[in-house]
Amino acid sequence: MDDPLWMTFPLLDALPGFVHRFTLRHPTIPVDAERAEVVERLWAWHREQAEAMGFPPESLCIAEQVHGRGVAVVHEAPSQPIPQVDGIIAARPGLLIGIYVADCGAIYLADPVSGAWGVLHSGKKGSELGIAEEGIRLMQEHFGAKPENIRVQLAPCIRPPAYEIDFAAQIRQSCLKAGIQPAHYHDCGLCTSSDPARYYSYRQEKGRTGRMLALLGRR
Repeated sequence: MDDPLWMTFPLLDALPGFVHRFTLRHPTIPVDAERAEVVERLWAWHREQAEAMGFPPESLCIAEQVHGRGVAVVHEAPSQPIPQVDGIIAARPGLLIGIYVADCGAIYLADPVSGAWGVLHSGKKGSELGIAEEGIRLMQEHFGAKPENIRVQLAPCIRPPAYEIDFAAQIRQSCLKAGIQPAHYHDCGLCTSSDPARYYSYRQEKGRTGRMLALLGRR
């Protein structure tokens, strides 16, 4: 199911109990500014997205995002962005995880067996550091998730030839190495630099742009 302002993915749509969105460019919110300012401008709209998905805004879990491999395990929604992490995993119903991207890859993880899920921010650095493997490992360690049950969805991100490094391929390789079944891995194949009317692109817009928000929760 798609909307002019957000999209969803069939792999995740098929999982009972989980709900997700990937927000797109908002046509009327100005974003020619630095990251902190544009995230603030988009914040009210992003909170509306959470409510439209059936979650109160206070259930939204956000990460600081420092281009590392740190992944937080949450059992309740924090009042502030979680510092020094680029991913969040959870298993408690009622929480909604959100990760910002504007060319980097948003990796959705969902296990319909254990009920655990997460979202990871993986660009050039995060992919090199193996944040996908770290998120999968923590889902196993904390929630008993088995890699063969975890579904993985990669959202739109920048890709060659618009970007010199194919980190989308690195992410897939990391996930398969961690035990994800090929049939349970899906990459939408879309490049964020390809359609400036639909996506924000940090590289194309030279750093002064908005952020898409990858949202995944469990009711």
